Amino acid sequence: MKAEILEELVRARAEKRPAVLATRLSDGVEKLVYQTDTQTENWLVEAVSEVLRADKGRVQADPDGEDWFLNPFNPPLRLVILGAVHIAQPLAKIAELANYDVTVIDPRTAFASEERFPGVTLVTDWPDEAMETIDLDTRTAVVTLTHDPKLDDPGLHAALKSPCFYIGALGSRKTHGSRVERLTEAGFSDNEIARIHGPVGLNIGARSPAEIAISIMAEMTERLRT
Repeated sequence: MKAEILEELVRARAEKRPAVLATRLSDGVEKLVYQTDTQTENWLVEAVSEVLRADKGRVQADPDGEDWFLNPFNPPLRLVILGAVHIAQPLAKIAELANYDVTVIDPRTAFASEERFPGVTLVTDWPDEAMETIDLDTRTAVVTLTHDPKLDDPGLHAALKSPCFYIGALGSRKTHGSRVERLTEAGFSDNEIARIHGPVGLNIGARSPAEIAISIMAEMTERLRT
């Protein structure tokens, strides 16, 4: 790898920007490609998006029949949790074990405390303000857990406007029905709202906060990997 490309890759990783190192196999020509590139050939941008999504390298032929090896360099997976409730505690722990960077957002400091979430990034701004400071990319999952529209809905609005790979919202089917009505009134389409997994988590008969956290993490993993 050339020194200038290595330096650029180090900067991209520090900025948590997903990138792909494209190497032409016939002569070793290299270039670093981003999903947001506007001056890169369409075939390569599309292939880069697929490789970053799969998080797995592959060989891709260009329109001239030349083979390129595409090697993804993704930033860490991230989980943004709205609501420092009981379920959030085991969910944060499980996500960290799965190598997610976890952020918990809740303006209620009695809930969002270091004692309850040791080592977790805590944001005590109101969600509408907090979500403006978080870049929700294709490596990010958002889960809302409060049942309170004042806290959950701003997070869902931000998530639905982003390319995040998973959106989950705790609540019964009745609660989710009311949520859908509010989002529709806010101008979101049926297809956009359908991105929300609600009730959140795989249906494994979970009851305790830890079991519900497991079901959420399982659904996140399924969405990420399939």
